[in-house]
Amino acid sequence: MHSLLDRKKKEVGAELGFVDIPADSLLPPAQRMWTCVGCLWVLLSSCLVAVCSFSFISPAWIVKEKSKDSVSFGLLWHCSETVYNCYTFGGLGNFADIPSGSWQTSAVLCSGGCVLLATSALLAIVTVFLPSGQCEKRICTLAGYMQTTAVFIMASGLLVYPFGLNSPLVQKYCGNSSIYHAADCQIGWGYMLAIVGVMLAVFLPFFSKYAPKESSSPTPIPTIL
Repeated sequence: MHSLLDRKKKEVGAELGFVDIPADSLLPPAQRMWTCVGCLWVLLSSCLVAVCSFSFISPAWIVKEKSKDSVSFGLLWHCSETVYNCYTFGGLGNFADIPSGSWQTSAVLCSGGCVLLATSALLAIVTVFLPSGQCEKRICTLAGYMQTTAVFIMASGLLVYPFGLNSPLVQKYCGNSSIYHAADCQIGWGYMLAIVGVMLAVFLPFFSKYAPKESSSPTPIPTIL
């Protein structure tokens, strides 16, 4: 009897233009609190800040590995004989004592890029605790543009650094070195680590596009090329 009554009610409702709508479909869709791309973006941003900072203070950008005359140069440090015998160029307060203008420029560019990366990483972490919406998208967009700028700045700093190989201090230890020619010295792990960090940072603006929890309308991607 109940089935016949329900069937008749449905037929009458169909004739009058009424349609049964499930109650679950009337509820708003549950907002996703996390996305795989957003997770990867936050983790990669945080890791690259550590890589950038570690390579920036590394004294092994240019190295000469020999038993007696081992020496290494970084942006701010100079080590001789062993890695434990290191000192800054004229002290931390004397930036002008860095032996080359190219190295001074590179230090400013790389440090500025690290600051931008650190700030964008903080913004990326903040988006984790924000609900999906315009505020989250704007923060992701801002962080993406900051990361794009950081990539260009740090890449410029890495390209400028080899111009300082013709300084008298480097030639004293590396022989007849010149721009982009280290002579008896070679590229150290600190410089290579910085290059790898910049290459990985290129992907951060792309991840920031799809980092918001509402992926149906992704944020505009900052143009790199």
